[in-house]
Amino acid sequence: MAAVHDVGGGPGATRLDVGAAAPGRRQRARVPVLALGMLSLLGALAGGLARLGWGWPVPSSLVAFHGPLMVSGFLGTVIALERAVALGRHWAYAAPAACGLGALALAAGAPGGAWLMTLGSVVTVVIFAALLRRQMAPFTVVIALGTIAWVVGQTAWVLGAPVHRMLPWWAGFLVLTIAGERLELTRLVRLGASARAAFLVAVGVLVAGLVLAWPQPDHGMRLTGAAWIALAAWLGTFDIARRTARMPGLPRFIALALLAGYGWLGVAGVLAVSSGAVAAGPPYDAIVHALFVGFAFSMIFGHAPIIFPAVLGVGIPYRPSFYVHLGLLHGSLALRILADLAGWDAGRRWGGLVNALAILLFLASTAASALGSRRGRAAPAGS
Repeated sequence: MAAVHDVGGGPGATRLDVGAAAPGRRQRARVPVLALGMLSLLGALAGGLARLGWGWPVPSSLVAFHGPLMVSGFLGTVIALERAVALGRHWAYAAPAACGLGALALAAGAPGGAWLMTLGSVVTVVIFAALLRRQMAPFTVVIALGTIAWVVGQTAWVLGAPVHRMLPWWAGFLVLTIAGERLELTRLVRLGASARAAFLVAVGVLVAGLVLAWPQPDHGMRLTGAAWIALAAWLGTFDIARRTARMPGLPRFIALALLAGYGWLGVAGVLAVSSGAVAAGPPYDAIVHALFVGFAFSMIFGHAPIIFPAVLGVGIPYRPSFYVHLGLLHGSLALRILADLAGWDAGRRWGGLVNALAILLFLASTAASALGSRRGRAAPAGS
């Protein structure tokens, strides 16, 4: 990516095209797209709680499509929006818009929702092809592989493959995307050739596991899990978060969120290696939520104070209270995973409920911080 800078300077900093960071009207125009992603998240949470047995009135579509709403509806919309901002071209916003509108259609039971989300993933690949022309580097290639994994998973799903067969591919989308972004920031620690080679080997094993998962689901899932373990160990060892965890304030919060997420990636890998390809039940629940809640949402919690200002132009000042939703997320997920392993249904249900509450608290806390920042900026003008 040509002409880029590190937004925020912390360990969660995302590199965005300087020319794309236009103020005012363009940033406000991104709000409806992000709102579609937030609606997908809320729908996925409601459907997930209903699947756990909480007897609240929830549309059947939210229950049936809990996973796709979370992965392609929420995470896909947010990641595609970030890529569109990075490219700085109007047409690129078709990707997050298609994902968000597709998720809305899916939740409403309208036809074409899954195909719209798939279209969004395809346009994201086109965006990344343009970004690769700006900067061809190992980290951009790894992120591009993640985007391709998303398209493969989406395409197979709309053609009739069951959701559990998409798990490795959708997970590959997130793991490769995040790992590639973190690799890019290791330029600040000057990795040796052996460390970079180890990272690329782990990525190669992950891609091999994804490919093997089609003809040999069990072996493919175990190989994929081994790659998750290797990447978790690599990130925990070489990521700059190990250094910034010793700094005060926001850098420490981001670093601890990231390091905790790497721990959950390793847990997901151990569970995948031990369980293989499972389609349902407690082992499946444990693998899915260790990865998509423990790993993915740790990244989101940590990156939010960096990403939202860059994408929306809204400041998210750090508050010590951010540790509340971070702690709730990890504590409740630990309860859920242990309950899965022990066959304790009540523990799994309560763990899932507090998972959702932690995410809602994160949204509320982030919004409160943003509103406080806006009031702080407006106060001098009104005094």
